[in-house]
Amino acid sequence: MNDSRPTFGRRSGFHPAPVQAAAARMSEAPPALPPSGAAELRIACLARLDAAQLADATPEQLQGDIERLISEIADEQHIQINGREQRQLAGELVHDMVGLGPLEPLLDDETITDIMVNGPDKVFVERRGKLVLTSVRFRDFAHVANVAQRIAAAVGRRVDESSPMVDARLADGSRVNIIFPPLALNGACISIRKFARRRIDFDTIVANGSATLQMAKVLRLASAARLNIIISGGTGAGKTTLMNALSQTIDEGERIVTVEDAAELQLQQPHVVRLETRPANLEGKGEISQRELVRNALRMRPDRLIVGEVRGAEAFDMLQAMNTGHDGSMSTIHANTTRDAVTRIENMVQMGQPNLPLRAIRTQIVSAVDLIIQLERMRDGVRRISQVTEVIGLEGDVVTMNDIFQFEYDGENPDGTIRGRFKLSHIRPAFWSRLQYFNLDRAWAAALEEGMVA
Repeated sequence: MNDSRPTFGRRSGFHPAPVQAAAARMSEAPPALPPSGAAELRIACLARLDAAQLADATPEQLQGDIERLISEIADEQHIQINGREQRQLAGELVHDMVGLGPLEPLLDDETITDIMVNGPDKVFVERRGKLVLTSVRFRDFAHVANVAQRIAAAVGRRVDESSPMVDARLADGSRVNIIFPPLALNGACISIRKFARRRIDFDTIVANGSATLQMAKVLRLASAARLNIIISGGTGAGKTTLMNALSQTIDEGERIVTVEDAAELQLQQPHVVRLETRPANLEGKGEISQRELVRNALRMRPDRLIVGEVRGAEAFDMLQAMNTGHDGSMSTIHANTTRDAVTRIENMVQMGQPNLPLRAIRTQIVSAVDLIIQLERMRDGVRRISQVTEVIGLEGDVVTMNDIFQFEYDGENPDGTIRGRFKLSHIRPAFWSRLQYFNLDRAWAAALEEGMVA
C-alpha cells in the first residue's frame, strides 16, 4: 500500500539524474523550492552555524556539514526540499561564506573571459568574444554590494558611497573594477577581467588565431633583443596577455621591476619586484601614484622596467627610463592604431610636462620606443595583432614609422570568422644594430623570409 502522507527534508523518492542533465537543469531552470522557503532555510542555517568551528574547515567539509544542517532544519520546519535543491542551497551558502557568492561558478568556468554584474538579476559574461546574459542571480542589491566589498577588502582597499570607485584584483590575478552608488544609478556594478589559469605563451596565441607563427617568431626575437616595446589596443584587446607572453623570453638573470595600478602581470622569472599603487585613505592622504612608483623603480637597479598601463604623466618617466639604459622595458597604452599610440604618449607627457616643446617630446619618443604592437578585438570576437610597427625617427616634426606587419581584411569565412592576411615589410629595421649585438640579425631575417601567412 502506498503511503500518500507528505514527507519533509530530502524527498525519499528523489533519484540523482545523470550529471550533465542535472547541471543543465540547474543552469537553465529555477529551483522547485519556493524563494520564501529557500530564504527561511538560509537564515536558519546561518543562525546555527558556529563560525569558530568552521574557520579551519575546507570548502568540501563545509558543503557536507551545511547539507546535513539544511536537511535537519527542513525536517523541523516541514519544508519540502529534494537532494538537488539541498546541494544547490548548500553550495550557495559555502560560496557566500568562503568565496564570491554566485560568481564562483563563473570564475571556475575557463571558457569565460569577462564577468559583468549590472545588478542582482543582470550578470553578463563574455565567451569567445561574445557577450551573453547568464541565469546567475544575486539575492538583492545588498548581496551584490557585500560581494564587491569583500573583493576590495581582500587587497586592502575599500568601496562604499564615500569612496565609490575602486580597482582591485582576485587571488588568481584577475582584474576587478567596482563602482558604487550614487555614481552607479542601478546599484553596485562589478567588472571582472579573468586571467587564464594556465600560462598563455605564443604557441597558444598562434593557436587562437591572434597571430601567425611567423609573427610570433619575430616578436620573440624583439623581446630577446631587449627592444623597448609599447603594446597598444582597446579595452579587452589582450594587451596584458601579450605582455605576459613576451616576458617569457626574458633571461632569468635579469632583474625586473613591474609597476601597476592593480597588480595583474604574471611573470615567471625568479627575480621580479612587483609594485602597486595605493589610493588615498579616508582623510584623503597617503596616495601613491604610478608616477611616484616609476621614479622609485628607477632607483631599484632594474634591468627591465615594465609598467602595466601608462595612463597619465608617468609616460614621461617611462620614456626617461627607456632612454637611460633600461633596454627591454615594456608598457601598454590605450589607442586605436600605432600612429595614435604615439599621439597618446605625446598628450600624456604634456600632462606632467606642459612646458616641454612638442619636438622635444617626439625626440624622446623616437629615441626610447623601438616597437609598437597594436591589438584589436574584431567583430568575430577574436583578438588579433593588427599591426607591428617600428618607430624609425623624425623627419622634420613628423615621427616616421614602418609597419613590419599589417593585417588586411580579406572577407569572412562560412563560420562567421574574419579572413585576412598580413602585409609584410622586408625593409631592414632601424634597430638592426641591436639585433646584431645580440646575434639575432640572421634569425630575424630568416623569420621574415618565411613569407606571409594567410
